[in-house]
Amino acid sequence: MRLLFSTALILAAGTTVSSCSTSFAQPRPTARAAQELAAAVAGRTQGQPVDCLPSYRTAQQRVIDDWTILYRDGRTVYVQHPRGGCRGIGNGGYTLVARLHGTNRLCSGDIYQLVDLRTGIGGGACVFGPFVPYTKG
Repeated sequence: MRLLFSTALILAAGTTVSSCSTSFAQPRPTARAAQELAAAVAGRTQGQPVDCLPSYRTAQQRVIDDWTILYRDGRTVYVQHPRGGCRGIGNGGYTLVARLHGTNRLCSGDIYQLVDLRTGIGGGACVFGPFVPYTKG
C-alpha cells in the first residue's frame, strides 16, 4: 500500500512539473491557411527579414489565420508571424488597432491591440515579429 501511494505521489509531482513548461508549440497552419499563404507568395523571391515596413496602409493588410498576416507594398508581400500568435484575428471577429507614435511604420516588437468588431471591447494583444519580404522579380 505504501509503495502504491509513493508511486502515485511521484507520478502526480511529475505531471505537475511537466505542465509548468514555458515553451509553447506553435500550431501548424490549417491546409487552407497553408494554401492561401503559398498562393500569396507564389512567383516571389524571399528576402531577408526586416524590422519595419516602409509604410502602413490598412487596405493592404490581409489576415490568413491567427499566426499569419500579410502586408502588400507594391510588388512586395511582407509575411508577418506575430510572436506567440494573435489569437482571434483569424476568425474575422476582431481587428488590430495600432497606436502609432510619430510614425506610420509597423515594426517588430510593437504591440497591437485586438478589438472585437461587434462590441468595440479589447480582446488581447499581439506582438509583431520581423517582416519577411517576398518580391516579384
